[in-house]
Amino acid sequence: MVTPPADHRAAPAAPSTSTAPASASSPPILVGVDWLTGAIGEADADLDSADLDDAGAGDGRRRVVVCDVRWYLDGRDAAAAYRDGHLPGARFVDLDTVCSAPHTSGGEHRTGGRHPLPSPERFAASVGELGIGDGDIVVAYDDSGGGTAGRLVWMLRALGAPAMLLDGGLAAWLAAHPGRLDTGKAAPCQPATFTARPWPVDRLAGWDDAERAGDTDGDRRGDDRPVLLDARAPDRYRGDTEPVDPRAGHIPGAVNLPWATLVDPDTRRFLPTAELVRVLRVAGVTADTDVVASCGSGVSACALLVALEHVGHARARLFVPSWSGWSSDPDRPAAIGAAP
Repeated sequence: MVTPPADHRAAPAAPSTSTAPASASSPPILVGVDWLTGAIGEADADLDSADLDDAGAGDGRRRVVVCDVRWYLDGRDAAAAYRDGHLPGARFVDLDTVCSAPHTSGGEHRTGGRHPLPSPERFAASVGELGIGDGDIVVAYDDSGGGTAGRLVWMLRALGAPAMLLDGGLAAWLAAHPGRLDTGKAAPCQPATFTARPWPVDRLAGWDDAERAGDTDGDRRGDDRPVLLDARAPDRYRGDTEPVDPRAGHIPGAVNLPWATLVDPDTRRFLPTAELVRVLRVAGVTADTDVVASCGSGVSACALLVALEHVGHARARLFVPSWSGWSSDPDRPAAIGAAP
């Protein structure tokens, strides 16, 4: 049986609201290359595509399924990047079709954002077609440090499925295994059964939560307003530019915490735990803070949720529509500038 890893990073450096301890059903949210290499049984040998497909198959062990979740806001072809080189045996996950429902640009559903959650049935079918079954351990990666792969990890963990983000992603793999990549299209895989489960309401924030965060009258201390974090780059938050959404700016009251500031720019690994705690505290997040994470369309915000879970902060939810949904409603205000 493949055993989920112990947390490969340091323990939280400050007291925080604790999540459930890591277990077979809830492994640490970050995993290192060493564990992944060992889990597929090829720590000292050349790796090939069959290793991941066969790891744990047919003998009662839990399988490890590696997923490539690259996606690019600037329109680059993630599927082409996958074909040019991906971790051995990795399945390509199309973020737009697996991790999102079809985007509706007009009508009453326009405020759902660019990446609304798929229905539980649609997501279960898509995951099953990738060969991911109930109980399989998913390790997801990208080439940014978690800005897109975090969405799949968050979705699976929200449903109680064992999923982890490969800390450092593609760069970390290549540092440990130079040149060891597969190329071309993914090999066919055997579909698996992934049981559809409803999205848990306690992991999702609604419009009222985003509105309450923007209610800046009076002193926040002692009230129940959440801290709304905006994971986008500072220029988009300030409204200097807006490449994809209807309006520029940010949700009033949102605090800018670019997700990329949580990872080392050279290694693409998340910062040491003590540093993450410090950065979060500067953004207004303490042990008892109710956090709502947002971004452009509910994707890179999941990297914030990964970091929050990693340091042991349980009170964090995703505002799926994020700025793309908010800005699609002309009746909602937009804040401009560096201040919340």
